[in-house]
Amino acid sequence: MAVMFDSSAALIAEWIANANSGRVEGLIDLYAKDAILLPTFSSRPIHTPEAMRQYFQNLSAQKDLHVSLHESTLRVQPLRAEIEAASGIYRFSFRIDDEPLAFEARFTYVLDLTLAAPIITHHSSQIPRNLP
Repeated sequence: MAVMFDSSAALIAEWIANANSGRVEGLIDLYAKDAILLPTFSSRPIHTPEAMRQYFQNLSAQKDLHVSLHESTLRVQPLRAEIEAASGIYRFSFRIDDEPLAFEARFTYVLDLTLAAPIITHHSSQIPRNLP
């Protein structure tokens, strides 16, 4: 069951804690029923709880999955009285074929912290490695 959050930072910390612990249902509970997820490791938008569950199950199955926030990058923008956008950079690390891999990703959440399931939209994409 989702809890109310007093800040975007607290919500993001809970999202990361759930991801790091493999708590798929905890992740899903953070998203509104009609939320849209543009995930880090898929090219397809996700807009149903069932598809979200499958995506997070696949992600949590990665060996030694760990997500960490680059805290200095977190920015929060008020959009309306109860709606805000939170964006920044986090890092996903896990092993594939026993090789440690790390992926920096940028994210934007659109949140309504008055809701028990505050994530309305979540976009996360890998930062291209070939930036000049």
